[in-house]
Amino acid sequence: MSTPEEDLQHENAGQDVIAVDADDTELELVNRLDAHTGEGIRHRAFTSLVFDGEGNVLLAQRAPDKRLWGTYWDGTVASHPVEGQSQEEATRQRLEEELGITPDQYDDLELTDRFEYKRYFENAGVEHEVCAVLQLTLTDRSLDPNEEEVAGLMWVPYERLHSNPEWYRQLRLCPWFEIAMRRDVR
Repeated sequence: MSTPEEDLQHENAGQDVIAVDADDTELELVNRLDAHTGEGIRHRAFTSLVFDGEGNVLLAQRAPDKRLWGTYWDGTVASHPVEGQSQEEATRQRLEEELGITPDQYDDLELTDRFEYKRYFENAGVEHEVCAVLQLTLTDRSLDPNEEEVAGLMWVPYERLHSNPEWYRQLRLCPWFEIAMRRDVR
């Protein structure tokens, strides 16, 4: 559990996220740390699922230093768009920052779903998000992971993961990825 002093020094304390209503209508900018502590503040987020041409999804293990869900396995990238940024633009940015994936490696980025959820993480914080799901297929699987963001990578047969999530419980999947996966199968 983090202390109030550590929270004030955390990089998230200097960033904002977009507070939204249940329909994902923008309300105002709120401090990112405030949005993820206490009861949380509903805000806009996304998760992106990257596929290869053979039906595999790329799972990324969150770096251990992540404030929430560190070392958990996630869909390929997840984050928050900033003010004035579309979900697609935010996804492109995070793919490049976290994995070195550039737009010339795919051409089919599409928003496929949106859902609201709220989950608490231990005693450290909360996610209360309206989460967009974006998908794309890589034509070139070359990756250059940023170790500050990603602890590990794994290609997994998506249909098998979707049909048998209990086989993968030891991976400790992020809640937003599990929800996206339950709602959507290719």
